Amino acid sequence: MTDHTIGTREEWLAARLELLDAEKELTHRGDELARRRQELPWVRIDKEYRFETDEGTASLADLFRGRSQLLVYHFMFGPDYEAGCRSCSAIADGFNGSVVHLENHDVSFFAVSRAPLPQLQAYKQRMGWTFPWASSFGSDFNFDFHTSHTEAEWRAGAVDYNYRTIDLRPPEGDGRVWFEELGATVGTDWETYRREGPGMSAFVLDDGVVYHTYSTYERGVDALWGMYQWLDRAPFGRNEPGFWWRRNDEYSQ
Repeated sequence: MTDHTIGTREEWLAARLELLDAEKELTHRGDELARRRQELPWVRIDKEYRFETDEGTASLADLFRGRSQLLVYHFMFGPDYEAGCRSCSAIADGFNGSVVHLENHDVSFFAVSRAPLPQLQAYKQRMGWTFPWASSFGSDFNFDFHTSHTEAEWRAGAVDYNYRTIDLRPPEGDGRVWFEELGATVGTDWETYRREGPGMSAFVLDDGVVYHTYSTYERGVDALWGMYQWLDRAPFGRNEPGFWWRRNDEYSQ
C-alpha cells in the first residue's frame, strides 16, 4: 500500500498551481542562462584539426557543412573500446530526430569520438543511428577540449575536466570493483574507459574563421539526455538503483 499523500482534485490543483509558479521561475532562469551562454566571448580556433567522416577527410570548418553554427557531442568511444559508452549511447538515441531540424535552422551537428571511423560506422549501424559522426583519431581535438586525457595526466592524477583538476584514478581494494565493472561495459578497464569523458561544444563560423563559443561537461549534458527529461516528470522520477540503463539493443538480454 502506498504511503504517498492522497488528496482530492481540489487539493491537487492547489498544489499544482504552487508548483507551476516554481516551474515558471525555473523556465525564466533557464532563458537567462541561455542568454548568458550566447554572450560568452568567442575564442578563435587557429589550430588545424582533421576528422574522418562518411564523406572523407574534413577540417573543423568543413563540419559546418555550409552553416554558420556547429554543435559537437563529445561521444565517449576511445580507440581501445569495443563499444560506445553506455551512457553516451542512451543520450545519442535522441539525436536522430533533432538533426534534421537543427540543419534547417543554420546549425550543423556532429558527434565526435577518437575511435577510428570504421568502428564508429559499425556501432552506428548496430544502434540504428543516422546522425553525422566523425572520428578525430590522431587529432588533438578531444584533448584540447578536455574530453580525452593523456597518459601523463592520468598518471599524475591531474586531469583537467569540467573546469577543474581532478584525480580519476580509482581507489585500491574493494572500492575498485565498481570502476572496473564500468570499464567492462565497453570491453576494457577503468583507466582506458575514463581516458575519455562526455561533453558538448559549440562553434561559430564567421567570415571564414571558426570560433569556440561554449562547452559543458558531466551533468551539463543532462539536458541533452531526453530520457531524463521524461523521467523527471514521471511519478517516481529517476528512481535509479545504480546504472540501470542499457544500450537500446541490450534490454531484451
